[in-house]
Amino acid sequence: MVIALIVACAFFMENLDATIIVTAVPPIAQSFGTTATRMSLGITAYVLATAACIPASGWLADRVGARNLFCTAIGAFTLASMACGAAPSFLAFIAARVVQGAAAAMMSPVGRLVVLRNTEKRDLMQALSTLVWPALFAPVLGPPLGGFITSAASWRWIFYVNVPLGLAGMGLVLAFIPNQKAAERTPFDARGFGLMAVALACLTYGLDAIGTREIKPSLGASLLAAAAVVGLLAVRHLRVTPSPVVRLQALRVRTFFVGCISGGCISRAAISATPFLLPLMFEVGFGLSPVASGMLLLIYMAANLAMKTITNPILRHFGMRAVLVANCAIASACIAACALISPSLPMALSGSILVLAGASRSMQFTAITFVTFADIAPEDRASASVLSSLTQQISMGMGVSVGALMLNFSRLLRHAPELSLHDFRLAFLAAGVLGAVAIFAYAGLAADAGAEISGHGARAGSR
Repeated sequence: MVIALIVACAFFMENLDATIIVTAVPPIAQSFGTTATRMSLGITAYVLATAACIPASGWLADRVGARNLFCTAIGAFTLASMACGAAPSFLAFIAARVVQGAAAAMMSPVGRLVVLRNTEKRDLMQALSTLVWPALFAPVLGPPLGGFITSAASWRWIFYVNVPLGLAGMGLVLAFIPNQKAAERTPFDARGFGLMAVALACLTYGLDAIGTREIKPSLGASLLAAAAVVGLLAVRHLRVTPSPVVRLQALRVRTFFVGCISGGCISRAAISATPFLLPLMFEVGFGLSPVASGMLLLIYMAANLAMKTITNPILRHFGMRAVLVANCAIASACIAACALISPSLPMALSGSILVLAGASRSMQFTAITFVTFADIAPEDRASASVLSSLTQQISMGMGVSVGALMLNFSRLLRHAPELSLHDFRLAFLAAGVLGAVAIFAYAGLAADAGAEISGHGARAGSR
């Protein structure tokens, strides 16, 4: 558990940094003498660098050792954070964000691999549960925290706060995490890495740009088409090359495929749309201040936290398939129910919807993580960790893009120049319907899926 906690803290720093900049974009743009629209490149550059570099993380971990790479990644992330805070110009800031994103690409899959390699299967559910909370809380906590730090001090302190965290993290990694390497050295698959990097960069930027309306829809569609073509070439290459940068064997495992691709990707996209839509609705649709909006989001985040205390017992009692199916329906209904929230609705009802949405989000993310790695063999854990990180990155981008597209689609249908509460209602309903589609994937799992790590089968057999 010590290793899992160390890795979770590093994940929290990484996830927080990806979102904390959102509310600080206007003051950063003002300080560099540029526009807020152009400043959004600081977010895009980080995401692009992360997506493009993730495929190389597994090979590097096997070559230099998981502990060495993880520690180096935290160090590079910390130095890049200092560079962001001290950046004298817009170009210097973007360059530092690229380094930050590249370092983050080594932290997430490698950190998860460290936990998978150092945890017995009977303890895997508890360890993986620890790794889930950064993804649950950081995207919700980041924007209001960024706004508070920017208002109280300066936007530069958003990045400086990473310095003591990074230094402490490096010390803990060196003290407690063993440096495991692959017994056999393989050559680096430069062609596979290049194809995957191009495909992921086109996909990530295409989704981001369409969602933020930075480019014409036709160019966005072209980027997505290019991502599909290059992605197919990458898959073809990875299947035939003797030493691929990422092995695809894990995709043959039913639980991994459902948790990572068919069901998990859809669920993550739908659920990730909610933290994007809620603060916008509170500020644009309701006219609330950023502080008031942040307080409402704290209800949503508190429910995430409270639910974590009972997720493992629920999975142990009911089993993974039953929880994934039932909670997917509940989570989707709660996302759609967010459309009911309005200034005229009693606060008790609005708060109840936010609590249920936050709690079901926590349950679904946890169950997806568990089922994804439930049946992965030790020799496939490195590639499985990389593939899982890739799909998480893609699905979260898809969620934000779907939310933004539905908002703009609804606005255009009304022929209105500005967003209104009606547009948010349509976006939440669409996200809820999207999430419900994943039920069909989860229903196809075996009744005892993941029972070995959840303990559900053993519990049933003892009665």
